[in-house]
Amino acid sequence: MEELDDKAAMSMSGIRRQGGGRKSALSSIEGLETVFLQVLAQHTAGSPMDETLKWTNLTRIEIAGLLHDQGIEVSVTVVDQLLERHNYRRRKAQKRLSTGAHPQRNEQFENIEELIETYQAAGNPVISMDTKKKELIGGLYRAGKLYTQAEIEVFDHDWPTLAEGVMIPHGLYDLSLNEGYIQIGTSHDTGEFACDSLRYWWQHYGSKRYQTSNSILLLCDGGGSNNSRHYLFKQDLQALVNQLGIEIRIAHYPPYTSKYNPIEHRLFPHVTRSCQGVIFESVEIVEELIAKTKTKTGLQVFTTILDGVYKTGRKVTEEFKQMMEIVFDDYLPQWNYTAVPQIQ
Repeated sequence: MEELDDKAAMSMSGIRRQGGGRKSALSSIEGLETVFLQVLAQHTAGSPMDETLKWTNLTRIEIAGLLHDQGIEVSVTVVDQLLERHNYRRRKAQKRLSTGAHPQRNEQFENIEELIETYQAAGNPVISMDTKKKELIGGLYRAGKLYTQAEIEVFDHDWPTLAEGVMIPHGLYDLSLNEGYIQIGTSHDTGEFACDSLRYWWQHYGSKRYQTSNSILLLCDGGGSNNSRHYLFKQDLQALVNQLGIEIRIAHYPPYTSKYNPIEHRLFPHVTRSCQGVIFESVEIVEELIAKTKTKTGLQVFTTILDGVYKTGRKVTEEFKQMMEIVFDDYLPQWNYTAVPQIQ
């Protein structure tokens, strides 16, 4: 309003002349940046691995308050501009640093790629296997949002004692057909459960989709119910191939590399999205939600419930240890082996 009254500040057309108007606080407040950097210096930490990486635990309001204590009055908008100028941005930690590395990591990755190409060229199935995180069944809180017409109320605590049961989603992903199979267990995640999940897939889907196949390539992590070091998984696997009559070749991903297992980024994220925010009142609800999972690239997911009771603490038999018929590869045998059907 003052400028409108000041004819010298306005042009004849009523438009403010170039250079007119209030100046930016960054340029008009003397010593602002110096004081800002001094304030941040007292509340800044850095990375011991990268001296150029720094962060502060102060909020914008706290920074403005500390500047006020130094006699400088600015808004949080000006603080935003100062943070931007000095490359401070809100970021969250990214899980990108490897926990460790195995010296033969690259060799196994190359070996797995060769196996995948060989199996797909021969028309044999390549299946990625893993177990998704166990979930509690009942009116317990789950992260995520969804559209509703009323508030969703759950228990104010998520103690396991409040749950009515558990659901353990064991997943199989077919790399060639872009199909996912989730077998939902209600007991424990054991090697026996993993083999039952694979049995169900082969009897209901695999044997029909791969009628001429003579071998299955199974890609899996090195730990969990299908641990590469456990005799018990190999014992259950041998019993499985004896029943199905088809060999199963196992290729484990090296330690610290489970996130590269295809199922981790081709199936599980989409299943998580389908279930986001929904309260798992029953296993049947979970089954329906997972079965609706799909993507624009054509992913289909098939589900079922395996409600058998799987005991923990089982021991491998001494007979199996002494007469184990698992065939280990000459190359990286700790991660690569084949269970061949034996004539009973």
